[in-house]
Amino acid sequence: MKKLVSYISSYMGVLVLLAAVFALLFPDTLSSVRPTVINYLLGVVMFGMGLTLNLQDFKVVFSRPKDVIAGCLAQFTIMPLLAWGLSTLFALDDALTLGVVLVGCCPGGTASNVITYLAKGDLALSVGMTGVSTILAPFLTPLLTWLLAGKTVDVDIVSMFLSILWVVILPIIVGFIVKRLWPKFTEAAVAYLPAVSSLAIAFIVMIIISANAHKLLLGGLVIVVVVMLHNLCGLGLGYLIGRLMRLSTSKRKAISIEVGMQNSGLASSLATIHFAAYPMASIPGAIFSVWHNISGAIIARLYSRS
Repeated sequence: MKKLVSYISSYMGVLVLLAAVFALLFPDTLSSVRPTVINYLLGVVMFGMGLTLNLQDFKVVFSRPKDVIAGCLAQFTIMPLLAWGLSTLFALDDALTLGVVLVGCCPGGTASNVITYLAKGDLALSVGMTGVSTILAPFLTPLLTWLLAGKTVDVDIVSMFLSILWVVILPIIVGFIVKRLWPKFTEAAVAYLPAVSSLAIAFIVMIIISANAHKLLLGGLVIVVVVMLHNLCGLGLGYLIGRLMRLSTSKRKAISIEVGMQNSGLASSLATIHFAAYPMASIPGAIFSVWHNISGAIIARLYSRS
């Protein structure tokens, strides 16, 4: 069982890619699954994140506030502006633009800490940035989405704020409490969390792509290119910010990965809940979930050599 769990978590990128291809080729398989299931699956992932958190993880916020603040500022400026710029450059329609902007305005991805570890980056900084950006998400994600997409799409800031609290923050808090109250259970469960999270994200991708397979096959190449550029530019600019600040190589790696890897599952969840009139808005998040796991594995290998 442990070997299977290790295999699933180690090849998460391949698993998510296979899930996407399957959903694209056999979309009717998941036709009976309601899109709202995405919210519960994301809640499971966030609950798992809460089970792994320690108060020590936030020590870096107080011991090295400059690094964390710089990283989070880069997170919530580079990715949203890149999203808007690329959507404008490629003349995406309102739905896809909204989806790309949602991805750009979300906090760091849950897989970023693993990628930073494999890349021999500053893991403490990575965990601290993920935690802080996630806490800031209920405030900044709706606000930034409204600023960048509010002229063409009706954005309900308060409703999005509450959704992020319920789907992201509450499961993390519950996970953290469970860890404190039942440490033995948590210790046994933690070994399985990467595999559970991988399967949940793969299922999220399958649900979204199967629901939009026909439209994606007709004109999906452009959005794939935009998503890839969004991620790669985020990784590059995140590293450049660290270099301009004259941070150590390990810190540059951490900021690069945190900036480039987004919580794209949250973007898809928000698109499903709040923008049902724009079904294609959930597609960029699904594609990002596939691509950033592939690019993350590649960048981890490249960074680990330096």
